[in-house]
Amino acid sequence: MSEKKYKLAIVGATGVVGRMALQVLEDKNLPVSEYAFFASSHSAGSELLFQGKPHVVRELTEDSFNEGFDFAIFSAGGDTAKKYTPIASSHGCIVVDNSSAFRMEQDVPLVVPEVNPEEIANNHGIIANPNCSTIQAVVPLKALDDKYGIRRIVYSTYQAVSGAGRLGLEDLENGAKGEAPKKFAHPIYNNCLPHIDVFLENGYTKEEEKMINETRKILKKPDLRVTATCVRVPVANSHSESINVEFEKPFSLDEVRKTLQDYSGIVVLDDVSKNEYPLATIANGHDEVYVGRIRRDESVENGLNLWVVADNIRKGAASNAVQIVEKLMENNF
Repeated sequence: MSEKKYKLAIVGATGVVGRMALQVLEDKNLPVSEYAFFASSHSAGSELLFQGKPHVVRELTEDSFNEGFDFAIFSAGGDTAKKYTPIASSHGCIVVDNSSAFRMEQDVPLVVPEVNPEEIANNHGIIANPNCSTIQAVVPLKALDDKYGIRRIVYSTYQAVSGAGRLGLEDLENGAKGEAPKKFAHPIYNNCLPHIDVFLENGYTKEEEKMINETRKILKKPDLRVTATCVRVPVANSHSESINVEFEKPFSLDEVRKTLQDYSGIVVLDDVSKNEYPLATIANGHDEVYVGRIRRDESVENGLNLWVVADNIRKGAASNAVQIVEKLMENNF
């Protein structure tokens, strides 16, 4: 790590992802001389406890970046990102943005540090954090793509309500009391909702489209055949995914397991004789991506099934962003 000290801003510091980013930052010892926490006028003036000290949350304005921050983590939604990220960049601040505002722009790197860290150097003041469900999927997929070459991916996701923020968590909690939902179109309690984000003209949801397009961009395979069905489930935190993959090359299951075990950021949990496989409760609070139920898809040539679980607020958002900032600091950007 460089001897240089940096100034880091957190935008959307009082939200679910923003608060998790602070927790992740406390777990790390980054060379930061000054932190600043920003939020909307609604939250401005409140205090956050960070590194054992209270910090006052400041209102985000067009002048917030005049004081010269090196880096900023944005977790405040697309509209805020579109308005304030260019302002921050114009002051020499590199922004890591958690929203979907810039992910598919050609000149904006879409980065998962275990997968494509080399893209960080191609930033022009903005680096996009991928969608939570995409992040956990591409870590094992990259490991396997490098070895066997991926031809096709079928995603089926089981996504926790925390991915919808505080209101999603409240819908699950209040639904148990028989209260009507405020966030979701239907009660999430006792239900699985095949509906995340808005529906598009082709019948897919925006969440499904994000997974498809982001996977292609991150793996640098623009023509990769990918399809997805994304489902919200009555689980508080951590997303689970069934991933079906077809490869160009043949494989052995032992070789697949070793490839995954040796890859950074992956924990293989796959011993069905002991009922060991990834669970949301296991992934909760961790930065690793858990992979299990590794088995051949016997209906196609060179097909494989995986069960992939990760904490969607930590690895799926906050810690991935912090990891990107850490890489920026290591490389003296």
